[in-house]
Amino acid sequence: MEPILKEIYQGILEGKHKVVEANVQEALQAGLKPKNILEGGMIAAMGEVGRLFESGEFFVPEMLVSARAMQAGLAVLKPSLKENNIRSAGRIVIGTVQGDMHDIGKNLVIMMLEGAGFEILDLGIDVAPGQFVAALQAEEVDILALSALISTTLPNMQATIEAVKEAGLRERVKIMIGGAPVTEGYSRQIGADGYAPDASRAVNLAKSLLPALGNQANDFFHANLALHNGRRNNRECNE
Repeated sequence: MEPILKEIYQGILEGKHKVVEANVQEALQAGLKPKNILEGGMIAAMGEVGRLFESGEFFVPEMLVSARAMQAGLAVLKPSLKENNIRSAGRIVIGTVQGDMHDIGKNLVIMMLEGAGFEILDLGIDVAPGQFVAALQAEEVDILALSALISTTLPNMQATIEAVKEAGLRERVKIMIGGAPVTEGYSRQIGADGYAPDASRAVNLAKSLLPALGNQANDFFHANLALHNGRRNNRECNE
């Protein structure tokens, strides 16, 4: 690995966003390919962050600061990725279901998915089934990700899946769900394709769902990409 990529990698692990920004800029000026910076320095680092989280060496605060450092570098890299037509790992529509105003867990999942190279369309909180359907109709989407933090909103996950079916879109998209009250059993009960108990495993689940899809990945920074709103804090959270 190039020394500058090692510095980007280490900066993300340590959550040093200004170091990552500077090193990504230096790597670009040195002529490194944007794809190599993304994959060799940034995605590799976020993969290690996920491993450390799953092994109990990292907790939510550490994951958050690493994800923020990754996003700082990604902001510098984004124009070069667009110019070079770098493709994403896949396109995901995500939102917290109707009636639920929680977004901390969802936002952490978004940061981890972006760190793994996915393109994200974040619909926000309190998203009605029809809004999810409209997003799927308007965009080429690989995965629909639904979040719920309170048990009373769980039925709206099922309502959303039913709305997707009624719109004739179910065969075109995989559906993954998560959140504090969600279980693997509930995922099977409502017909989702998978459940992730935390942000790290949400990345692994998304990657596992993609081989079954016929859709090709879209450009990483497609003109219609809607970035998440950036509201973050360090409170530990569930999806």
